[in-house]
Amino acid sequence: MQNWTNRSQAFTVQTQGQSENRSSRGEWSSPGKALIIAGLVVLGSMAFASSAQAAPLMEMGSRGNDVRVLQTELSHLGYAVGPLDGIFGPKTLAAVKSFQHNDHLQADGMAGPLTQSALDKLQAGSASQRSAKIQGIVTEAKKFIGTPYVWGGTSPSGFDCSGFTQYVYASQGVELPRVSRDQAQIGSPVSASDLQAGDLVFFSFSGGVVDHVGIYLGKGQFISATTHKGVTVYPFSPYWWHAYKGARRVL
Repeated sequence: MQNWTNRSQAFTVQTQGQSENRSSRGEWSSPGKALIIAGLVVLGSMAFASSAQAAPLMEMGSRGNDVRVLQTELSHLGYAVGPLDGIFGPKTLAAVKSFQHNDHLQADGMAGPLTQSALDKLQAGSASQRSAKIQGIVTEAKKFIGTPYVWGGTSPSGFDCSGFTQYVYASQGVELPRVSRDQAQIGSPVSASDLQAGDLVFFSFSGGVVDHVGIYLGKGQFISATTHKGVTVYPFSPYWWHAYKGARRVL
């Protein structure tokens, strides 16, 4: 574990000058007040427009990290968005519309400033939900210790490595892609020094391409379905560290 930090591979009005136009009693006259009020209205409108422009508009077909963040936030709140892959597809569209409807917003499926502001407010109170999901993943994963390894297996009768992670995450309402190399593309990259329980950890035994995945449990251990032992808890020994490729945080 002490070598992780060194070898971490994380998979980034200007207004015109105006006379004060004071009256004989030292007060601003009505024209002066009108100018001030008009200036404040203009400034307020500019500030609102600036805030609105700061939040990107995401809609069907949008791609990128902003979409991935949107998907993650919706997933944390219990909405089924499909894989957290940064692609605004039909499932993400349905999730956005559902969220907008539930939050009494216009359900147009476009994630603009109002939708993102509402998400941010709810996210502030969702930390406990995230913690509960992570604990659920750890608990669910440990239930299957001793389950045999089956190539292509996706059920408690037998798992392969990615079938196991997909099944465990699905128990908490989180959809993962089917194979490990695709699972390594979703969520957010995590450095080895910042690993937390519930993170997906990835390995390669075939020259660089991800071909194995497990679930980090904390304290330098992870759980995975392997060909020799089935579902087992492993320490991060030199054997595993040599094959380690990085980690992703989906929750």
